[in-house]
Amino acid sequence: MTTTARPERGLLRLLGPAFVAAIAYVDPGNVAANLTAGAKYGYLLIWVLVVANAMAVVVQYLSAKLGLVTGKSLAELLGERMPKAGRVLYWLQAEVVVIATDLAEVVGGALALKILFDTPLLVGGVIVGIVSLAILAIQGRGQRRFELVILALLTIITVGFVAGLFFSPLDWGGVAGGMVPRFQGPETVLLAASMLGATVMPHAIYVHSTLSRDRHGTSENPSVVRRLLRATRWDVALALVVAGGVNIAMLLLAASALPGVDGTDTIDGAAAAISAHLGPAIGVIFGIGLLASGLASTSVGAYAGADIMAGLINIRVPLLLRRAITLIPALLVLGLNIDPTLSLIVSQVVLSLGIPFALIPLVWLTSRKSDMGGFANRVPLQVVAILITVAIVALNVLLVVLTATGQA
Repeated sequence: MTTTARPERGLLRLLGPAFVAAIAYVDPGNVAANLTAGAKYGYLLIWVLVVANAMAVVVQYLSAKLGLVTGKSLAELLGERMPKAGRVLYWLQAEVVVIATDLAEVVGGALALKILFDTPLLVGGVIVGIVSLAILAIQGRGQRRFELVILALLTIITVGFVAGLFFSPLDWGGVAGGMVPRFQGPETVLLAASMLGATVMPHAIYVHSTLSRDRHGTSENPSVVRRLLRATRWDVALALVVAGGVNIAMLLLAASALPGVDGTDTIDGAAAAISAHLGPAIGVIFGIGLLASGLASTSVGAYAGADIMAGLINIRVPLLLRRAITLIPALLVLGLNIDPTLSLIVSQVVLSLGIPFALIPLVWLTSRKSDMGGFANRVPLQVVAILITVAIVALNVLLVVLTATGQA
């Protein structure tokens, strides 16, 4: 797809796609890990989230850059280079990853409704699905409207997960100490691997190239492309400062208010601990933030799934129909009373397996002059991108191995 770049004026009007992609970084799957890290080890692992966010900035910028320069999404470019059988197999692994992502997000939203209203998990999952259908219907009326809805939900997420800090004073010396990279025994190494390994979500890598391309269009004028890339750098940086700040706030909240408290390794247990130690009002605000997280992330996940299917195997299913179909696995998990925490762990492992299939091609394609022309990654950026890829893939392999051997 090639379109003419739209003459949008002003930096603020160019922002938006990265904030949609950044929802992946504040989905329900991140909540338990951040709260567990803070409750068990205080401020020790703040540096992990800082490093993870820095990695994410580079990865998401490369994805957006690919879409703007080539006029094609990552999935489309991969689909063009593969034989039919390869495309189908590649799509199948990506589809499994998207379903696993959606499972975690729907379960997280259902848990939020249980926390807030004691809604049965299956009923909560149905409600999350229906509301996400409504959000996706807005996308059909224009991407900018969809971005504004997601931005509103991101604001609610931020308030929900940050509000508790105003009622729990921080140890600023401990915060400063947490910026120094170090560990405290093998369990902290495992927890850091889990936090880092889950940083970059495969569907966020795929979808950001589409979001940027569809929002801004493409141009053969290098000065226009440079302007859009400059705006994109700001877009990515600001969006991930917000997302990273939310994750750090969750860890700080647990470190200051929940040190040594049991049960923070599950979402509902963490919510109960927050209510018990900071009051029911903060618990409700946390629950609202969690609900917004589930709704926003499952909507973006469904959007990403449709984009991946269209790009890799050239099949376009109406977005709302796809949303209804991909909701089924999550509802089955909830209806069969499978442990929500276990389902989140399994989904995280599946996501870990899918990361190399998105990240390695992204770095390769954005470094090729035959695809990117004069906007191909320069050597310093290539080196940084390769190092980030090696680190993320290695940590995800470690996480999978430890989970499979029962050590995670």
